[in-house]
Amino acid sequence: MMLRILAIFALLVAAAVPARAEEEVRVIDSRPGVTEAVLLIRPAVPPVASVVLFTGGGGGLGIRRDWPKGKRGGNFLFRSADLFVQEGFLVAIVDAPSDSAVAMWNFRTTEKHARDVAAVIAELRRESPVPVWLIGTSMGTLSAANAAARLKEGGPDGVVLTSSVTELSAKSTESVLTIDLDEIRVPLLVVNHRNDSCEASPPEEAERILREAENAPRREIMSFSGGKPAQSSECEPFAAHGYFGIEPEVVTGIARWIRGG
Repeated sequence: MMLRILAIFALLVAAAVPARAEEEVRVIDSRPGVTEAVLLIRPAVPPVASVVLFTGGGGGLGIRRDWPKGKRGGNFLFRSADLFVQEGFLVAIVDAPSDSAVAMWNFRTTEKHARDVAAVIAELRRESPVPVWLIGTSMGTLSAANAAARLKEGGPDGVVLTSSVTELSAKSTESVLTIDLDEIRVPLLVVNHRNDSCEASPPEEAERILREAENAPRREIMSFSGGKPAQSSECEPFAAHGYFGIEPEVVTGIARWIRGG
């Protein structure tokens, strides 16, 4: 009897402890002679969707096969990756391609980059037969919007742009607004922080993005406010630009919008 009680207790304890997400670094052939390193994080349950996360800046993350388990970066999407997993998403964090391993300045809006993203999407579709969404933040919004606009076949099922870069700079001659947004034919969510004071991503430009993406079958702006006092400059991730202090709220809002699509 005691052995039976102990066995039942062990089963109850096991059921109460949530299964842990699985991580894997996968290197994908994306173009002839070019590879993409992707950090895959699988939820403990069958995914409801897959999300490809594009970080900001130059986009070079240094992901490699011996990437330590649980290692995350400071970028809003990178540090929030586990929140997306908790929402039931299969997460893919994309590094710069092997021929642009350090940075992707003035590369994110190219056809080559769209082909790299298409290879990642195809890999995720082989992994799980669920919709694939692209989510970019800051300069990563260029990667997401470019792929959504260019890929007529093998493209995403939807796209989310957070803290969209709409202004040019000394480093970059490209922005979300240099992309043919009217070519986007999938649902589009534009997310901003009302207090984002980064000169590259003025929140009011969200309206213009939606106007230019007139052919997206479903499109909406989602605005947030609040958070913690900034611990970085205004264009860096630990400020309103990176939804510092309200990450769970933002991820939950995005996840609900994706599931509603």
